[in-house]
Amino acid sequence: MAATAPTVPQRRAPRPRADALRNRERIVAAARELLVEYGTDLPLDEVARRAGVGNATLYRNFRDRGELMHHVVLSVTDRIAEHAENGLAAEDAGDVSAFTALRTFVHAAADERIGALCPTLQATFDKDHPDVLAALDRLTARIEELIGRAHAAGELRTDIGVGDLMVALSQLTRPLPGTACLDFDRFVHRHLQLLLDGLMAPARSELPGVAATLEDLRKD
Repeated sequence: MAATAPTVPQRRAPRPRADALRNRERIVAAARELLVEYGTDLPLDEVARRAGVGNATLYRNFRDRGELMHHVVLSVTDRIAEHAENGLAAEDAGDVSAFTALRTFVHAAADERIGALCPTLQATFDKDHPDVLAALDRLTARIEELIGRAHAAGELRTDIGVGDLMVALSQLTRPLPGTACLDFDRFVHRHLQLLLDGLMAPARSELPGVAATLEDLRKD
């Protein structure tokens, strides 16, 4: 009987150290802040400085601007999806109405500066990367459920689609060019409240055109 070859244990990739993970998180958070101020041309030296790390640490974690922007998009998208899931859970528990869950989500998404992502997604960026598509699909499904529940409850006007909400939210939270306009942030939640009041049923007017979908937005 032939001898059985000994099994060679597979070596697992070493887990990142806790301090290394914290450095990555700080770098991504700093990049998100600077994306609002500078757009996609954010200075990487300033990202490292604001994150409290050296340039070598930044490039050890992210080989170039494209990889850093990839992780910024994933971070913001995942956080916004979590806000949507929190709203759905609160509505499931009976703590809030369907429209209140939607309203809370919109304000939370605004605080994540969702509008700052728009230039990133239009820049040199792999929008079809599997990680990005999975994150966007998760976010889309959660927002569609929030809107669907508000429609079913008769609290959201029937001619509003997911794309309509996301276009309005992106426009109201997109930073204006230049750093001199950052003070406009203090008006965002006031204007979002006006928007949300206009989305409530019954509608007071008929909207022109048709409701936008997120698929429409991805084609642009």
